[in-house]
Amino acid sequence: MSTPEEQPDHEEVRARARAARAEMAAVLDEDQESELGEPLGWQPVWKRPRTPKSKADKKKELRKQRRRLQDAGKRRFAAGQSRRPRSRQNRIGNAAARRDARALSRVRHSNAWLW
Repeated sequence: MSTPEEQPDHEEVRARARAARAEMAAVLDEDQESELGEPLGWQPVWKRPRTPKSKADKKKELRKQRRRLQDAGKRRFAAGQSRRPRSRQNRIGNAAARRDARALSRVRHSNAWLW
């Protein structure tokens, strides 16, 4: 593995970094200090000043949220309905099969088979 002949001195690099640090701090402070009413430079969301919403805006947002939740509830209800098993009446197609099923259920629910 080859190394370059001219490697910078660590002390020199450290001194340059210290000088640049002071310069960067000055530039960053410039952005933050401004007159009231003037927009500041870029700031993360959690540091931005809050802009209060009007009552109409709040109500509009709540209406949208309520509508979204109601729609979700309807979808959930419909999904639950569709998974339920169908009634026996729907599954047994013709009348003869229905009669057989009725007779079988009468026998099943009576105690006739015990005699």
